[in-house]
Amino acid sequence: MENGDRVARRVVEYEDGAGHPPSPSPGCPEAADYTLAALTLRPGLPAALSESCSSRLILCYSHHSTVERDCREFIGVPSHKHHKMGSYLEEMKAYFQTHNKHKEYVGHNSKVHTIGWNADGRRLASGSYDKCVTIFLFDGHRETLRKDYTYKGHGDSVDQLCWHPTHSEQLTSASGDKTVRIWDTRTHKCSATINTKGENINITWSPDGQTIAVGNKEDLVSFIDVRTHKIKHENQFKFEVNELCWNNTNDLFYLTNAQSGHGYIHVYNYPEMELVHWIHAHPGNCICIKFEPRGRYFATGSADALVSIWDAQELYCMRTLPRLEWPVRTLSFSHDGQLLASGSEDLTVDIAHVATGEKVAHISIANPTFTLAWHPRHFLLAYACDDKDDRDRDRDAGTVKLWGLGERS
Repeated sequence: MENGDRVARRVVEYEDGAGHPPSPSPGCPEAADYTLAALTLRPGLPAALSESCSSRLILCYSHHSTVERDCREFIGVPSHKHHKMGSYLEEMKAYFQTHNKHKEYVGHNSKVHTIGWNADGRRLASGSYDKCVTIFLFDGHRETLRKDYTYKGHGDSVDQLCWHPTHSEQLTSASGDKTVRIWDTRTHKCSATINTKGENINITWSPDGQTIAVGNKEDLVSFIDVRTHKIKHENQFKFEVNELCWNNTNDLFYLTNAQSGHGYIHVYNYPEMELVHWIHAHPGNCICIKFEPRGRYFATGSADALVSIWDAQELYCMRTLPRLEWPVRTLSFSHDGQLLASGSEDLTVDIAHVATGEKVAHISIANPTFTLAWHPRHFLLAYACDDKDDRDRDRDAGTVKLWGLGERS
């Protein structure tokens, strides 16, 4: 490691046995300026100097600008010269002090259970108890949504939906009517209907776009071949399955679940679906899971009101967020992976800095949150709550809100 171009080296544990962090490498005065979450590094990658808060890595800084840029792009840390970790946190706090307005859009005749942005951020989809899927078009210049089309066909509540990971015109929805539907926004038609064995409550699309996984109330997970629209295999579980997802490399499949009142994360290799990891994650039911956009870490939300952030490579808990008081229902990472929004039965949405756990902002709401999702390119958060009609409090409102707007929006 010469000429200032040092290579990141892995430290398995503290070697002194006393829990003290390893000393910074000589000649790296910027060590104290960084605090990073646990990172997975490519071999030989030069990186900005830091000690990780996980005590698993030492990263050494190179003054070569190209090396610094490559490192930042990989680990998602702002510019060393202009955006050290602390200043990112302060800048985002200041940003949301002036960008804390929201607009409300009516999309349904009943409560909205699920929302999601497509890959390019030009469309927002919502699914509702009214059995419909609604598409909104996003105007990036005006930062507004416009209702575009409503898809009908489901015979029961639409409880979850998700978009194709790369094809911005395709989405799929899961319903209590025992079907999964695939929709095409170019033709405004349902391109496929897949019959399943139970009332569906969760759904996810694989990163390679070839498979849709859907779970039902009987804890059966079905894997649908997107090309043939056929179920290629099923897995019946003996525990309560709450939410499911793949990792970014498509070779691991995650389930959040509850057993004997405790929350667990089960990790299976894919497509074999053999259990490879089993994590006791929460003292309460583990409800939801969400991966950071680059796949370096994931978050879980639980009935114990805690949000936990996990290193995806080492599968250990990096930190917990304790600010909520009621079960955590929904999570979403910002496009840069540095902010995490958490929604629950609390009358607030918490927005946290992932690297430190500090609160960046919060959204005061009148009713519990069902679902939320950050825009894939902007610091704009869409969310839906258990809202009631202003004129008739016995009637659900069916609204979607967009937060993070400035005064002029």
